[in-house]
Amino acid sequence: MAWEHAQNARVFKAFCDENRLRILECLQEGDLCACVLIQRLGIKQSALSYHMKILVEAGVVESKPVGKWTHYRICEEGCAYAQMLLGNLTAVRIHNEEVCQCAKV
Repeated sequence: MAWEHAQNARVFKAFCDENRLRILECLQEGDLCACVLIQRLGIKQSALSYHMKILVEAGVVESKPVGKWTHYRICEEGCAYAQMLLGNLTAVRIHNEEVCQCAKV
């Protein structure tokens, strides 16, 4: 269960940065080389590597080496998991009303 919570936290971390959201928008076009992302985003290669590591570890982006560069694309399976996770965590479930201690005044 602890591993599951850690992985779920990685998924949400992937979506909580402006640069990573911009990267995902770019990747909606399909596979892109790191050099293209660097140019479009106006960031350094080291910054892109940092953000891509987080996106790949979260499972929402896939990478493949092509020559000296890496190409990235959105991972449909990982994104489907992220959507399911958000839905599950925000679903209201019917439960028994529990009376808290402060209500017993």
